[in-house]
Amino acid sequence: MEGCGRPPLAIKECDGAASPENSGLGCGCRETAFIYSITSAAVTHSVARSCSEGTIESCTCDYKYRGDSGNDWEWGGCSDNVDFGHRFGKKFVDSGEKGRDLRHAMNLHNNEAGRKTVSSEMRRECKCHGMSGSCTIETCWMRLPTFRTVGELIKDRFDGASRVTMRNDGNPSDRETESSFVPYNPSHKQPSSRDLVYFENSPDFCEPNHKFGTPGTRGRECNATSLGVDGCDLLCCQRGSTTTEIKVKERCSCTFHWCCKVKCEECTSYRNVHRCL
Repeated sequence: MEGCGRPPLAIKECDGAASPENSGLGCGCRETAFIYSITSAAVTHSVARSCSEGTIESCTCDYKYRGDSGNDWEWGGCSDNVDFGHRFGKKFVDSGEKGRDLRHAMNLHNNEAGRKTVSSEMRRECKCHGMSGSCTIETCWMRLPTFRTVGELIKDRFDGASRVTMRNDGNPSDRETESSFVPYNPSHKQPSSRDLVYFENSPDFCEPNHKFGTPGTRGRECNATSLGVDGCDLLCCQRGSTTTEIKVKERCSCTFHWCCKVKCEECTSYRNVHRCL
């Protein structure tokens, strides 16, 4: 939790008055929505997990799971304190949003969407007890998934993010509900509290954009065999790529000599590097 005295870089105000050239978050686009959401989720996840690991003095395990159990299991162990993580994350991350316009309402909504994604993924985890490895009874607690799992869920929300505008009679200062938004396209469904929202089209990331701090993809190294976003077709925006053979020197044939040195040879190999035009 280094730097708790100030909002993290990813959530500082970044509208026109806050130098979007430096922040890279100057637009109300879906990429900005993702950054706000996953930053908020990271704070919630980290604090909740740290509580159960005993690395934060002001919180402990979540002991509310002490009620009725199943026939062959019982509550016990140390549950991740996601409630504390959610409260802390809301107070800490949302503190950077003081405005009353659509941009700030969007940021607050996406912050909360990230926190709710973390909270909704709590799962029961159990450990068996019994003689000779048998599972006579299980002790169970509530555990958060890995943050990679959370990130993949938010990435899915990014892919399906909703473009919105402010309801005419809405109150932009309402921080608790998505009801201030309406879909930009009337035929689309109302976004839920876990959906990411945005109100501007994304800039063209293929070309440099100094306003938003995006460098473009010219000169970027790409993977000629990949069909994903790192592949030369997508990353180079169909402009094509160049191929250069480079010499690579690496340590190889390393052996341990008693005591206590590792000696290696230097091997030379060649590989092709592909860069976007």
